[in-house]
Amino acid sequence: MELNSSELKKYSRQLILKNIGIPGQKKLFNSKVLVVGAGGLGCPLMLYLAYSGVGNLGIVDNDRVEISNLSRQVLFTKKDLGKFKVMVSKNFIKRINKKILVKTFLKKINKENIHNIAKNYDFICDGTDNFKSRLLINDYCIKYKKVLISSAISKYDGHVFNFDFRKDGPCLRCFMPSLPSINQNCESEGIMSTLAGIAGSLQANEVIKSILNIGKPLKNEIMIFNALDLNFRKVKLKKNSGCRNHLHVLAK
Repeated sequence: MELNSSELKKYSRQLILKNIGIPGQKKLFNSKVLVVGAGGLGCPLMLYLAYSGVGNLGIVDNDRVEISNLSRQVLFTKKDLGKFKVMVSKNFIKRINKKILVKTFLKKINKENIHNIAKNYDFICDGTDNFKSRLLINDYCIKYKKVLISSAISKYDGHVFNFDFRKDGPCLRCFMPSLPSINQNCESEGIMSTLAGIAGSLQANEVIKSILNIGKPLKNEIMIFNALDLNFRKVKLKKNSGCRNHLHVLAK
């Protein structure tokens, strides 16, 4: 794909970066990213992916916009109440760049449909709000060697993961082997609005770094941060020999 004069001007601040340039911008144009969850995390994530020039986006969500979403889900306004999030998101992204190929999946992801949804995407972004979906996406990505970039938020705390399953290493089940007894989400725990923006932006940053293969990704690490004290730290993740995904690989 060649950049026209308008695109050269639009992305000029990225193009002058020595690790990006025109070759990097073309990589972004040609990348295929699936975003699962068009909520507090998915909105800022999609916003920055679209503005950065990611050329192929899939969006998975079956929810409609509710008034409680409007404090932190930055793609939606009051006029969008009652509309499906995937459709509002698609229209917003198209206003940013009409050349972006956006495919919407108006459904909740499950073990029956995940392959048909995700098979054509190289980078999978998990912005779901429940552990069952997170583990399902993790298991699928490790099986099909996808890059999984996941983020989670609750109250004032956020986590960001970057698993490149094209290479050997730990997975989400190494960190959380099974479903917890209590499901935590924004509805039950509460959320600071700015936390969603911080986490979604960090998630987008990891996606862009992974597409361009630049910088230092969160390989085998979790980024943990708190919005109140601005304490950011990385915690090393180790491969769990008892993890069912790794046991399955060894059994082949």
